[in-house]
Amino acid sequence: MSINFVSLQMERSLELGNMTRVQEFVLLGLSTSPETREVLFAVFLTLYLLTLLENALIVFLVCSHTELHKPMYFFLGNLSCLEMCYVSVTMPSLLVGLWTGPYHVPFTACMTQLFFFIVLICTECTLLASMACDRYVAICRPLHYPLLMRPQVCLGLAGTSWLGGLLVSVAKTACIASLSYYGPNVLNHFFCDVSPLLNLSCTHVALTELVDFLSAIVIFCGTLLVSLASYSAIGVTVLRMPSAAARHKAFSTCASHLVVVGIFYSAALFIYCRPSRIRSMDLNKLLSVIYTVAPPMCNPVIYCLRNREVHAALLRTLRWT
Repeated sequence: MSINFVSLQMERSLELGNMTRVQEFVLLGLSTSPETREVLFAVFLTLYLLTLLENALIVFLVCSHTELHKPMYFFLGNLSCLEMCYVSVTMPSLLVGLWTGPYHVPFTACMTQLFFFIVLICTECTLLASMACDRYVAICRPLHYPLLMRPQVCLGLAGTSWLGGLLVSVAKTACIASLSYYGPNVLNHFFCDVSPLLNLSCTHVALTELVDFLSAIVIFCGTLLVSLASYSAIGVTVLRMPSAAARHKAFSTCASHLVVVGIFYSAALFIYCRPSRIRSMDLNKLLSVIYTVAPPMCNPVIYCLRNREVHAALLRTLRWT
């Protein structure tokens, strides 16, 4: 029995050795209908430019107005920088697919895009958790807020978020890039994502799926639990406030963050918190559009442009110009 198994493995190794490794992938894009692609191209190009403009405006306001040099706006500025990078990793390939139809992407370029995508999505998770902790300290521990959220702590939280995303991305991308790709090279997606790449692998992907699953548990579920715990404590504290005006003000500062967290995690957790071979690739693409386009575009409006301090800073900037 063992001899037969060894011989089968040797035959498989010889077959793989005689095959040519995939040098490029073909991205099918979001839609294959020419009529639909033209309309979607105009829509997503507008959304892309609007997203860049909104987030760049937030970064400019936070950097140029001293009254916004506070922990909450420090994290919002970091988030806006991240969103500009995040949307620029996936949106150009989506636009190219809508403009030209299915197109070829070199293997190295595909892995590079995957690397930056994982870095940014993991960093966003930890930044959202850091923002939830900031609101927890501000509402539940207001007297200790200047000490607990001093600049060194804020810089440490932001730096840890970026470093954590980098380390997770190195591990995941290395595992996926080390797989063998000898067969079909068509990715039914608009960018190089984890699930479609695993579907094309010719080798056993159990270890890679395990790494993907564990990182999803640690990053996605861990940061989500931190956010939920923070807002649960905030809810208890707010309900104990004697003043209705104080309760309304506290809830209004948290509601926007909860909306963004709900949109982001509901789509991301559905895809990543399980072994990543998803059969419904159309559903995968739809959810990918939601969490790659909606949060970067909506975050500046939800978080900042409804904020009175940011509103005042924006009006002053418009008067200066």
